[in-house]
Amino acid sequence: MKQDGVLKTRLDNGLTVLIKETHHAPVAAFWVWYRVGSRNEIPGITGVSHWVEHMQFKGTPRYPPSSLDKLISREGGVWNAMTFYDWTTYYESMPAARIELAIDLEADRMVNSLFAPEEVESERTVILSERSGSENSPTWLLYEQVLGVAFRVHPYRTPVIGERVDLETMTRDDLYSHYRRYYIPNNATAVLVGDVEAGEALATIERLFGPIPAGDPPPEVHRPEPPQYGERRVIVNREGNTAHVQIAYRAYEVTHPDFFALAVLDSILAGASSFNFMSTAYTSNKTSRLYRALVETELAASVGGGMIATIDPYLFTISATVRDGRTCEEVEKAILDEVERAASGEISEEEFEKARKQAKALFAYDSESVSSQGFWLGFAETLVGDYEWFDAFLDKLMAVTLEDVKRVAADVFPPNRRTVGWYVPTGETPQGGR
Repeated sequence: MKQDGVLKTRLDNGLTVLIKETHHAPVAAFWVWYRVGSRNEIPGITGVSHWVEHMQFKGTPRYPPSSLDKLISREGGVWNAMTFYDWTTYYESMPAARIELAIDLEADRMVNSLFAPEEVESERTVILSERSGSENSPTWLLYEQVLGVAFRVHPYRTPVIGERVDLETMTRDDLYSHYRRYYIPNNATAVLVGDVEAGEALATIERLFGPIPAGDPPPEVHRPEPPQYGERRVIVNREGNTAHVQIAYRAYEVTHPDFFALAVLDSILAGASSFNFMSTAYTSNKTSRLYRALVETELAASVGGGMIATIDPYLFTISATVRDGRTCEEVEKAILDEVERAASGEISEEEFEKARKQAKALFAYDSESVSSQGFWLGFAETLVGDYEWFDAFLDKLMAVTLEDVKRVAADVFPPNRRTVGWYVPTGETPQGGR
């Protein structure tokens, strides 16, 4: 089926394939998306999805680890991968004439990654070091604590990198079992965007991915977060000299009918958020309400926040760095004053129109390159089950009304939907990671 310039089909083994021809430059981007992330993890193996992603760069019998980077870079290509709450994805951007190498590589490592025990142990050290680096960041530490308080049941309560205790005890069999359970064609979407001919490209994808057998459907995640009946609070006391405040509100999933209204509200309060992990756009939030209320008044050195797109309801988060000589109490009050103004309906038509235009401009800028288009198509197909969510993004954004935004502000910002976190430094100098 070809629609809106995108050829969509599903192979007999369940692999969803999206191909979009763009002939403005002789380049192409190939993506493989798996519907697995930290949302699919349980205590004991938190962080396994991210670790499996690392192991996918450790080679197969056909593509030893020593050859992988050379093969891609020799052809003038770049490649990488990302793991998040709901998904894991791999991509290559290359000259279009050489994109078959990327397709072959991804088909091979869907089934043949080695997970050599010595590589598992080597990568354990790398990931524990990554975790230690995060623990040296006050804002990351506070974010981890806020997540754990805002969510009691849902797996979103754990950062993608996982808990240290699980990273220390997970086995090679844990990793390999996760890989075999979720890295199957019927849990994946292949996306090709660039200077290709769709029919020929589909034949190549079918030749290389078609022989891979479908697996058993992965287990569904059904851990809905119970209602929150009151404000929750957490205080972190650690080394350092700078205080931070984070306030998180229970928000919407990507398929919620008011998701786009919340995106406009986000633009008003904190500045437009990009959902594109490939984004290179720089957007200033200096016209946002929170910047004017906190940074211009010298209460905070910086303020930001916003929302992300997730399969299940996530959080709308506001983060501020407290300026020296000010207090967490002052910064929290200033944030809540702005949030409560919005919740009471104090949003002007001018603010609304400016915010909507900013969100529109950011999306347009983030959709220009073949890599970004590949990201958006796979992202939408993986999260929503329909790439046309990407195609309809601007129409849905521009259909939002001022009354929609006011209604959503009143719905999302009651006190019983929020979790407040303070990082209160002890004044000691950080001594490095654990």
